[in-house]
Amino acid sequence: MKLPFFLALYALFFSILAAPAAFCASNTPPGTQFHLLPENLPKPFASPSVSNPPRHAQPRPNTQLKAPEGFAVNLFADGLEDARWLAVAPNGDVFLAQSDLGRITLLRDTNDDGRADFVGVYGDEFDRPHGLAFNDGWLYIADTRRVWRLPYKPGSDTPGTRPEPVTRQGAIGDGSGHWTRNIAFHPDGTRFYVSVGSRRNIDVESPPRASVQEFSKNGKSQHSFATGLRNPVGIAFYPGSDDLYVVVNERDGLGDGLVPDYLTGLKDGGFYGWPYAYIGPNPQPKFAGRRPDLVKKTLTPDLLFHSHSAPLGLAFYNHDSFGEAWRGDAFVALHGSWNAAVPQGYMVVRVPFENGQPAGGYEAFLTGFWIEGEETAGVWGRPAGLAVAADGSLLVADDLGGKIWRVSRKP
Repeated sequence: MKLPFFLALYALFFSILAAPAAFCASNTPPGTQFHLLPENLPKPFASPSVSNPPRHAQPRPNTQLKAPEGFAVNLFADGLEDARWLAVAPNGDVFLAQSDLGRITLLRDTNDDGRADFVGVYGDEFDRPHGLAFNDGWLYIADTRRVWRLPYKPGSDTPGTRPEPVTRQGAIGDGSGHWTRNIAFHPDGTRFYVSVGSRRNIDVESPPRASVQEFSKNGKSQHSFATGLRNPVGIAFYPGSDDLYVVVNERDGLGDGLVPDYLTGLKDGGFYGWPYAYIGPNPQPKFAGRRPDLVKKTLTPDLLFHSHSAPLGLAFYNHDSFGEAWRGDAFVALHGSWNAAVPQGYMVVRVPFENGQPAGGYEAFLTGFWIEGEETAGVWGRPAGLAVAADGSLLVADDLGGKIWRVSRKP
């Protein structure tokens, strides 16, 4: 049985909340806890918006990623340019989207040593592929043009055929602006969902932009499932349920403390604010007056991340390997900020769940990507995609370092 997350949270809660500018993630130990509340948001423009992208730092010989006590970190695969998104096949094969290369790569650990010893190209005819999902003997791929599928037979090294289109051209927008497209199948296998980001930071745009779209299995029927989502990226169903969760990259330009990125369960027909409001009915300057009706109906997300943390990967843990206390919790990859005076993110975090909902707050799980600097982050990697492997280890795609990391329980 899980202990209430709040019992562990209070030790660091007030110090982090009271002085976020003094808290530096470059030395964040695993287990550090964070809790942001909607009622504590600053006013718009309370601080300036700055450009502060990370720089690529070179690791030292002893540089290592850090996981909580009792966990081990090893390199699953290396030399993978733009290692962006992950999915695990029913038989345990690992698939990777290398978006900038237009490639889907198959990785296989044939001797169970925790490292891929087979790496091969499974498909390479895509336009910045990102989302990957398996259903009924097919691998589905979402790129900037549409959703495609390739046949998959357990143990096969190639699909033996070219990609087959599932959705029509334009059904998930085009590649302008926020280009990532991610896909999740409903547990019953009859329909799938695609997250689609906006073209711009703040503007009025029509679906499918800034939304999660629902499609029938054959791609012919389409429905705007949730809207007002500026840049939804990772999407996943909570284990054993039909509750769909998403992580969202919120808007820029309102200051260092706005707008928090978030994780939330989605409601069919729900509106989540963009561009008229944020984090519930908080009015967006210059936009709220255009649609006061939508401002009023804006839903408040379930859990807030520090502004500009850039959550990408989302994976629920549903395996015995980490222990019962971890089952049902979420892992989120915070890719890291480019426009925060105090850099944020650059870590994988754990979001504890209780009774199928976020318990309140999140904690650092895999850190050590940020290794130098205080005002500007010097990083040797940036976490992007996540997947739970067949043996229960957590796989982390690092698109800057070109690696896939593996986090496992020590014996």
